[in-house]
Amino acid sequence: MNRNSAALALAGSLAAALTTAAFATPMTAEQMKGNEKCYGIALAGQNDCAAGPGTTCAGTSTMDYQGNAWKAVPAGTCTSMDVNGHMGSLEPMKG
Repeated sequence: MNRNSAALALAGSLAAALTTAAFATPMTAEQMKGNEKCYGIALAGQNDCAAGPGTTCAGTSTMDYQGNAWKAVPAGTCTSMDVNGHMGSLEPMKG
């Protein structure tokens, strides 16, 4: 591996690490203002935070519409959300 290839690989690794760190940051109270947690509508790896046991935070859900993974949505809209046939819930769901 030449010097340019090594530098490019290092830069790519650093960019990936920074991106992962940005998504793993919990949402602040200020970011949640005017929003509510809506369970069961997030796609795999696209939850906003804490997707139940075995997960740590944002982007850690392992399947689409995971019942204990949530997305922040405008307050008052969760229970009327239908995402590809999956209704949102204000409480974690099984499955």
